[in-house]
Amino acid sequence: MASRTFLCFFHGKFLLPFTTTKFIPASRRPIKSLSFSSVSCSLNTPQPTVEPKFQMGSTPNVVKILEERGLLESITNENLRLACSDQTAGPFKVYCGFDPTAESLHLGNLLGLIVLSWFQRCGHRAVALIGGATGRIGDPSGKSQERPELDLESLEKNIAGIMEIVNKILSKNANLGSEQNSNFVILNNYDWWKEVRLLDFLKQVGRYARVGSMMSKESVKKRLESEQGMSYTEFTYQLLQGYDFLYLFKNEGVNVQIGGSDQWGNITAGTELIRKILQAEGAYGLTFPLLLKSDGTKFGKSEDGAIWLSPSMLSPYKFYQYFFSVPDADVVRFLKILTFLNMEEINELESAMKKPGYVPNTAQRKLAEEITRFVHGEDGLTEALKATEALRPGSETKLDWETIEGIAEDVPSRSLPYTEVLNLSIVDLSVSSGLFESKSAARRLLKQGGIYLNNNRVDNESKRIEAEDIVDGKVLLLSAGKKNKVVVRIS
Repeated sequence: MASRTFLCFFHGKFLLPFTTTKFIPASRRPIKSLSFSSVSCSLNTPQPTVEPKFQMGSTPNVVKILEERGLLESITNENLRLACSDQTAGPFKVYCGFDPTAESLHLGNLLGLIVLSWFQRCGHRAVALIGGATGRIGDPSGKSQERPELDLESLEKNIAGIMEIVNKILSKNANLGSEQNSNFVILNNYDWWKEVRLLDFLKQVGRYARVGSMMSKESVKKRLESEQGMSYTEFTYQLLQGYDFLYLFKNEGVNVQIGGSDQWGNITAGTELIRKILQAEGAYGLTFPLLLKSDGTKFGKSEDGAIWLSPSMLSPYKFYQYFFSVPDADVVRFLKILTFLNMEEINELESAMKKPGYVPNTAQRKLAEEITRFVHGEDGLTEALKATEALRPGSETKLDWETIEGIAEDVPSRSLPYTEVLNLSIVDLSVSSGLFESKSAARRLLKQGGIYLNNNRVDNESKRIEAEDIVDGKVLLLSAGKKNKVVVRIS
């Protein structure tokens, strides 16, 4: 297997000519040295063996694949596209950064993992960079105000949660294109930033950053025009991310950085530093579009907030349901962007949607299954499918306490005493449980056949709750139509 090697010389002293504007600090007090607790980044999780999907010599062009599927926004140099078609060249090492601003990644971050996975599937190596250092600053890209500062305990908890998710997802493609070594690694940029001194950084890196260029970045211009403005801390973020690319290029052989289209300024800051400081070519940037609906609004938010990838923050059932409810106008595009189905199968689904006899939501079901399997694995998909079927009004699947409790966090719930529930009319229970605001609204839907008790349609307004209605003596499930549900816990 051919390999690509970059010889980079970094002497610590820079003799290239430069010009700079003199900077006078507001305070002349000595700058105290900063110290942070180190965060461990080692992962000892055994990786499953996966049969290589592509063999060297027949490696597909990943840039062409991304472009075909709508996952390519921009590349810094067309040479990247050409190099991906060069069968004699070795694999690229590609990185995407994830700042630990929460305990879990969300749907917006998923695109980065999908693009990394496509590079893996095409024989390249993936690097997931956790921003243990940059997460202390906060990326201003796409933000209208400065991110809240995280305490060290929260930061470490977030790092651990994100590393677990990234490891779980990228390990699905482990060993593709390599028989001996895993094709991905997870790093933490705090491991090198904790050794960097401010004066050394300004001397060795800061002098090569042009303030005019930094201010011209779209993320900076928008913030400067806002009422909140931008702090110096946030302003330097692009330089920190740029240095990450330089460090990875020099020390880890990483030659491609990927990110959403709002990361273009941060990515090009890195390629510029590599060119100026290391005087090296061969560093590329690639961006993918932000995930938007057909109406131009952001995709990835629900009424309850972000669509989290961690099952502890959003159950596989609710994750599945979110994608199952995607409108027809978006489903085909999302199948291309968010799944690894081949284009022929996606095109067949698109054609079927236009033909008589098409079963509604067939494409949505395929989208939900594929993306739930990718994020939560087969067990998570099985859990989601089981809950979906069991909780479908009119379903013949027998409900049990565990199944209802499994979705209790995802739907409204109410605790009521046993003595209060027993012999209570279905109309009164619908109101006291919060399913309806008034008895008249409950009666109206009941007459239309839209009220269900434990998935069984209630046809009689005089129906009262009996002991045998209470599932395992613990819970009731009330439904108004197909989507509105409430779990009644019996206390």
